Amino acid sequence: MVFDISVSIVLFKSKLSDIENVLNIVSASNLNIQIFLIDNSPSPLLENQIPKQNYLEYIFNGKNLGYGGGHNVALESPNKSSKFHLVLNADVEFKAEILESIYDFMSKRNDVGLLCPKVLNVDGSNQYSAKLLPNPINLIVRRFVPIKFIQDRMNYRYELQFFDYNRIINVPYLSGCFMFISGDALEKVKGFDDRFFMYPEDIDLTRRIHKYYKTLFFPEVTIVHEHGKGSYKNKKLLYYHVTSMIKYFNKWGWIFDKERKMFNHRTLKQFN
Repeated sequence: MVFDISVSIVLFKSKLSDIENVLNIVSASNLNIQIFLIDNSPSPLLENQIPKQNYLEYIFNGKNLGYGGGHNVALESPNKSSKFHLVLNADVEFKAEILESIYDFMSKRNDVGLLCPKVLNVDGSNQYSAKLLPNPINLIVRRFVPIKFIQDRMNYRYELQFFDYNRIINVPYLSGCFMFISGDALEKVKGFDDRFFMYPEDIDLTRRIHKYYKTLFFPEVTIVHEHGKGSYKNKKLLYYHVTSMIKYFNKWGWIFDKERKMFNHRTLKQFN
């Protein structure tokens, strides 16, 4: 059977209430949906608490493969069979019918490889989920220079804050909390680069798809995401963030990255 959408959700000591909530949302859709729960936790404590459904597959990895590596388990599963794939966080809220809206839109647009909806914080503010490709200074200032006016000045351009976030735009970096991807695009780029344990995997995947397809910020539908900013609170997560970003810039270029320059220039031209 070919499903309309397959969905992968990576778990790590996740709250059962979050898992149940997102499963209830996705299952309420009128589309044929296949769901993979990929558990990176130290032990399979969630296995017996997950409802047994024939469209739902629970996979315990026995170790923490990271965010992208976890999703790759679903993407590479021999049981996966779908026209589109949704990379989804467990800590999101949305109405089930947005899946049908996105599915209808993507089904008519072979030029679109990846789509992300408008993402709001729990207080209703915008999460700035569409960005330019970062350079090292962007991330050093955001993480290690606690001077607000400097951060604000840099983020204004990097996060496209001059934009009202109310029209469709083609951008090279979209949030990893909700990535709706065409099967053709996934076949082309072969999923996530699992050398990135956490954080830049969504930047890397978006820019690789952006090379061949449009990667769209799509504000016609909205989700709510409880963005934890874990690396600002946890030294271990900060280590993962820093080491993964070093690997990212080693891969794509620190100062000299012609593709970054081209993609960012093309993005900004949409606002001229």
